[in-house]
Amino acid sequence: MYTIKALYDGVTFKPKHPIAVKEQYEVIITFVEPVKKIGNSNLPFARGCMKDKMWMTDDFNAPLKDFEEYM
Repeated sequence: MYTIKALYDGVTFKPKHPIAVKEQYEVIITFVEPVKKIGNSNLPFARGCMKDKMWMTDDFNAPLKDFEEYM
């Protein structure tokens, strides 16, 4: 069994990544939710859609303690 993500435009399914299979498969398609587009962008997630939903700590670029002996 394989799981893939794809976009559907009402006519065709467009996988987000190449699918490497050597034989035909029966598939079940589940529509999860509509893709939210911002403005007239053709990108499924236009810039700014994650604003205020993600954050990084102040020490994001600091060396990790787990790798001290390698540094």
